[in-house]
Order: sequence, then structure tokens, then C-alpha cells
Amino acid sequence: MAIEASVIENLIKEAFPTADIEVDGADGVHMSATVTASEFTGKSMVAQHRMVFAALKGKMDGPNGELHALALKTKAKA
Repeated sequence: MAIEASVIENLIKEAFPTADIEVDGADGVHMSATVTASEFTGKSMVAQHRMVFAALKGKMDGPNGELHALALKTKAKA
């Protein structure tokens, strides 16, 4: 299954309303995202990534997930 970049962006935006989000990927299966959010302040990179994956609400879960791979970059918003 495939997923549109706008769906990923909207899910992340729902969890992090003030975040700067950039999602790329044409095939809908292998995507990349950069998320800059104030909610990441003081959190490790692993914790930041877990927060984003939680925001995807299961879209990457298991072999039936809509999204197979997400190359993720996160950073705290100043």
C-alpha cells in the first residue's frame, strides 16, 4: 500500500501543531521527513523519533503498514 506525503504531514502536524514539517517521496512507500518542533527540546534523538512515529498512528506498523520506510530527521525548534 502507498500513502501520500500530505497524509504523513497532516498526522505529524496534528501531534506537533507549531512544527516545521517537510515530507518528500514520490512512491508513497519510501519517504523522508524533516520535523523541527519545540516539543523536542531536551529530548534525545531517539525520543524525538519515537514521538514522530507515535504520531503516525500505526501507518508504519507491520507488513501491512501503508508506509514501509521513513528516513527521519528531527531537531528542536528554538
